Amino acid sequence: MPNENKVQNPESPVAKTPQMNDRDFINDMLTTEKYFCNSLSVTLHEMSNQALFQDIFSISKENQEMQRELFNLMFEKGWYSLEKAQATSLSQSYQQFSGYKNQFPAGTNIQ
Repeated sequence: MPNENKVQNPESPVAKTPQMNDRDFINDMLTTEKYFCNSLSVTLHEMSNQALFQDIFSISKENQEMQRELFNLMFEKGWYSLEKAQATSLSQSYQQFSGYKNQFPAGTNIQ
């Protein structure tokens, strides 16, 4: 019986052997790109040199795009699944964060 809360494409078959297969390699690359995304984000937050900031910012953007491409590939192949958010959970989060906009200074354009 399929899990009704899971969003996933049909899984592309891969060899089940001790050696790494395509899924393993792409998963390893995705994990690495996620790590780089986080590390570059911290680096950008603490960067003081503007020219270096621009270079790292450009690299970070490329890294984010690569991470997204790998995620899309994993999802397309059925090797990455997501859980559907429950309507009550979404509603509660919306209510919680909607209240935050009242805490911003007057004139702030937050929708």
